[in-house]
Amino acid sequence: MKDAIQVRELKKSYGSHMVLKGIDFQIEKGEIFALLGVNGAGKTTTLECIEGLRKYDSGAITVNGKMGIQLQSSSLPAHIKPMEAVKLFAKWNKTEIDYAMLNSLGIKEMEKKQYIQLSTGQKRRLHLALALIGNPDVIFLDEPTAGLDVEGRLSLHEQIRKLKSHGKTIVLASHDMTEVETLCDRIAILNNGNIVFCGTASELTDRVGRKYFIHIKTQQGDNTFETGNIEDTLISLLGELKQKKIHVLDIKVDCGTLEQHFIEMARREAE
Repeated sequence: MKDAIQVRELKKSYGSHMVLKGIDFQIEKGEIFALLGVNGAGKTTTLECIEGLRKYDSGAITVNGKMGIQLQSSSLPAHIKPMEAVKLFAKWNKTEIDYAMLNSLGIKEMEKKQYIQLSTGQKRRLHLALALIGNPDVIFLDEPTAGLDVEGRLSLHEQIRKLKSHGKTIVLASHDMTEVETLCDRIAILNNGNIVFCGTASELTDRVGRKYFIHIKTQQGDNTFETGNIEDTLISLLGELKQKKIHVLDIKVDCGTLEQHFIEMARREAE
């Protein structure tokens, strides 16, 4: 399968500070790909270089197809109406308006409002609609669900999955690890200007080690224990509680989340 995006030996410095130290990765056509990194890792710089919004020092970037970009902090004139913005963007892109796409994003229900009157969720959906005008092949979504309520987030997730089903490539930047784990096929982790991991969430789990969390509720309160071996740890904990004659009210066991694995990866790289 031909890659949608290829990044080779990408380097970028701000003065004497090298932000990107020669990173390499590729994104396949039709996948949802997340680029993660702690603040200052170079995530935003990488995306802006790929999008053509920032010049880089050296390396090569290839994007196969037309891009649509939804920035994290986008805005429009306060008194413009959604359909006025849509028509303006369609004219810039020299394309017909896809009314089916607009209806799926609920643009029609807000067509009589001015931009300043839209809720955060409505603005997010409008900016996504503007990014999709021109039928792009590669779509960049920077914190697409930030500030949305649960219903708005689920609705936008459904739209993202629908775009993938239509063969679109989606590059996602998000601080919501649950969102990344739910939506993305692969993730890349940037740390200190380098790609320290690129693969699936399960591959990340295998790399840092599978961890489990045992939550035990007793009459004396709630406690959580981290372990790599559920059976031995649980037997030991229950034996200790029984010996102390502490009555167990509830037990829950869950796997480590992507966020916990991400933190562990960053910690190891820092060490």
